[in-house]
Amino acid sequence: MNPRITLATAARILRQLRGDHRTVALMLVVPCVLLGLLAWVYSDSPVVFDQIGPALLGVFPLVVMFIVTSIATLRERTTGTLERLLTTPLGKGDLILGYALAFGVMAVVQAVVASAFAVWVCGLDVAGPLWLLVVIAVVDAVLGTALGLLASGFARTEFQAVQFMPAFILPQFLLCGLLMPRDRMPGVLEAVSDVLPLSYAVDAMKDVSAQADPLGDVLPSLGVMVLWVAVALLLGSLTLPRRTP
Repeated sequence: MNPRITLATAARILRQLRGDHRTVALMLVVPCVLLGLLAWVYSDSPVVFDQIGPALLGVFPLVVMFIVTSIATLRERTTGTLERLLTTPLGKGDLILGYALAFGVMAVVQAVVASAFAVWVCGLDVAGPLWLLVVIAVVDAVLGTALGLLASGFARTEFQAVQFMPAFILPQFLLCGLLMPRDRMPGVLEAVSDVLPLSYAVDAMKDVSAQADPLGDVLPSLGVMVLWVAVALLLGSLTLPRRTP
């Protein structure tokens, strides 16, 4: 990988996103709309919203970034753009890391907007520091980006890329501890949930919402999530085909 080429790739993708207003709106507006609907549903039970809101603040950006990234990467292949780019000094690692950096920038913006909306508009009450809430939301969104880049290598059409969302995300959602505490699941399911990244995202968000000083409990969860990001990006660079027939 060449740092200069990687940064140039990230800049190209950001320029493309700047002109794609619908995609930007999807990344920034949809998580806020979903959080707003959730707050409205529990408007008569704000305690319930305070319990599940932080966890979903991690889930919603991850899902949105997964969909956007997998489709955007696939489009590079189906249009032949990727095949042409790889005839230049650009390598697969440069492309994957460039996408990760570009969408990482968008993840920061998305996390700040969604967290601010949840706290100051929806009235989400968290015991921990808000900056840590934003950091976890950023890592969640970057994780969605990394998983989307990995999934895009196995899809041939944009419809297939969307179909991978239930395969990659839905099992994690069911086993992350949001619907049932993980320690109350059957042993096999608990063991599976212990290796899924979304479980640690939900754990981290729960710690921030319930503890005034959660950093000691949050850091191990963040470490697992960052490890998953690194593994997904590595696998994505190894499995990415030059083009889709």
